[in-house]
Amino acid sequence: MQTSSTILMVRPANFGFNPETAENNFYQKQDSRSQDEIRQLARAEFDGFVALLRDQGVRVVVIEDTDFPVKTDSVFPNNWFSTHPDGKLILYPMFSANRRLERRKDIIERLMHLGFKVNEIIDLSFFEDSGQYMEGTGSMVMDHQAMVIYACYSQRTHPVPLDYVAKILGYSVIGFEASQEIDGVSSQIYHTNVMMHVGTDLAVVCLDSIPKASERRMVQESLTKSGKKLIPITAKQKFNFAGNMLEVSNDGGEKFTVMSQAALDALNVGQIQQIEKYTTIISPTIPTIEKLGGGSARCMIAEIFLPMG
Repeated sequence: MQTSSTILMVRPANFGFNPETAENNFYQKQDSRSQDEIRQLARAEFDGFVALLRDQGVRVVVIEDTDFPVKTDSVFPNNWFSTHPDGKLILYPMFSANRRLERRKDIIERLMHLGFKVNEIIDLSFFEDSGQYMEGTGSMVMDHQAMVIYACYSQRTHPVPLDYVAKILGYSVIGFEASQEIDGVSSQIYHTNVMMHVGTDLAVVCLDSIPKASERRMVQESLTKSGKKLIPITAKQKFNFAGNMLEVSNDGGEKFTVMSQAALDALNVGQIQQIEKYTTIISPTIPTIEKLGGGSARCMIAEIFLPMG
């Protein structure tokens, strides 16, 4: 089972630039516009995104962010929880202290109220006490069919919690280093879902960002072995969020690859044709969220794999 036909998204109340996360997210950029204008733009971008998904029959559960406490990054719920077909719900250890406020019990209760079955809540936030982090499906790109987790190690993705999650789920781990050049300086890529996407038939990967040839080959071979059509992207395309994609489906079983308009604009004709051979593209326009939040379309979606009960 690769795609979720129900997804959860959080409508932001106080979206804005977060200096804590900007420490190692080089995609975030400051902005001179007023906080009020930024909030309104982010909400409009969010609403447009939800409308595009619903137009294609994708089931979206929209949760309103709470005004207090202020959570500038609440629009990215995929970092704090994941759900699984056996009814497990995992809560993740977060790098930024102010992002830990996003873990909301009432969101889990809302899912249960909608008829989803949560058999077990596994809270891994205790890892924060020892300075170890693993930010959900930002840190992990999961191939649910092959039962493989791809993860690039960084200040937000540590090996111990990663292996812990893999054991819980019965997945194997392909761990590697990935870096990017910012102003002539090489730095770790903070989240795996920035540089790669794995769908049912496709994998989109910035292989150029994996400096070790052995690790690059390991990632390539694992994806090929699991039957994926590999679409390499360049570092420049990655900087335009072209690695930040997610495959979702609707009740009719149609598959869609979700990416932002900026990501789509960065791809070449051949790459787009390859993706469209397998899925229909949904591309929301979310420049404010991308610029200040440093995350794109995939980061805004939490997949709901829970059984109905």
